[in-house]
Amino acid sequence: MAKILLLGAGELGKEFVIAAQRLGQTVIAVDSYDNAPAMQVADHREVINMLNGTALDDVVAKHQPDYIVPEIEAIRTERFYDYETQGYTVIPSAKAANYTMNRKAIRDLAAKDLDLKTAKYRYATSANELKEAVAIVGMPCVVKPLMSSSGKGQSTIKTEADIEKAWTYSQEGSRGDVAEVIVEAFVNFNYEITLLTVSQKNGPTLFCPPIGHRQERGDYQESWQPATMEAVHLKTAQAMAEQVTTALTGAGIWGVEFFVADDGVYFSELSPRPHDTGMVTLANTQNFNEFELHLRAVLGLPIPEITLERIGASAVILAKGASNNPTFSGISEVAATVKSDIKIFGKATSRPYRRMGVVVTYDHLGGDISEVTQRAKELADKIEVHL
Repeated sequence: MAKILLLGAGELGKEFVIAAQRLGQTVIAVDSYDNAPAMQVADHREVINMLNGTALDDVVAKHQPDYIVPEIEAIRTERFYDYETQGYTVIPSAKAANYTMNRKAIRDLAAKDLDLKTAKYRYATSANELKEAVAIVGMPCVVKPLMSSSGKGQSTIKTEADIEKAWTYSQEGSRGDVAEVIVEAFVNFNYEITLLTVSQKNGPTLFCPPIGHRQERGDYQESWQPATMEAVHLKTAQAMAEQVTTALTGAGIWGVEFFVADDGVYFSELSPRPHDTGMVTLANTQNFNEFELHLRAVLGLPIPEITLERIGASAVILAKGASNNPTFSGISEVAATVKSDIKIFGKATSRPYRRMGVVVTYDHLGGDISEVTQRAKELADKIEVHL
């Protein structure tokens, strides 16, 4: 059986470890703090700063894994090229991990190299450059750190007065040592989707049914599957997803995000791993959830098809404040509700808006997706995180 070095041990990593354990794999979970969610179910753990290249090298040399699987952005990803030269397998690939951990690399690949439709954008490395970029892109616009996740450091600029605040906030939310930001024109989209895309080592690229989602502060609040969308737009999104994932190379699952507007489909972002909006698949909406699909692609196991088994939704449980010992109430109410479930991630600390768990709901194919989504939201609101 394989030895997997998981770089990042959050809630997505935890579900990946569970999938790996069910197929008898060995997992070493790595993160910057002890007892992270994935560490609670992994075989071994390592606590290091993954932005420290030497510390990362030491962990790889110590465990000599069959697969190196990144789960977060804050990693010295340029080291991955050396690991591949040494014979290690990086998932999906060193190029994919390195490019997608930085919004600049992936956006330039999509817009310039592949000529995919994206929002108008510019980069900035200071407050003054941000002001110049906003003048070119126009307002409203969105500012994002090149390295961040879950909406950290992301804000919308609507007036001149917002520019300085947006720069300061972007630096507070940036991961790693990259100060640069991307400034994107606001796309007047009708809806946005995540298209989970699976690249296989020996098989065709597969697509999960599209997932709709709603965001606040740049982070998803609810997601539902399947998202209702026009067949022509879905076909366009699938073609774009296959184009960009093929260019990045490698095997695994990708969370490819798109805006759908009156004038077509816009490529937005891409993650080379299971996606937070894809937690809806924990409602068993598919024959394999996104974590099982990622594992099978990593191991090179064949995936003959991905089928929609039922409709479903997810809604996040957020903390309202900081605590070193958060506890929960309301779980019994969720447990008493039919066609519903709850996942508590096991994070030892909380902070405002930190994702602490998720509620998933479902119904039969042909059911009312809006009702299922509303039920997930209402049940998540019943869970209170006590500080």
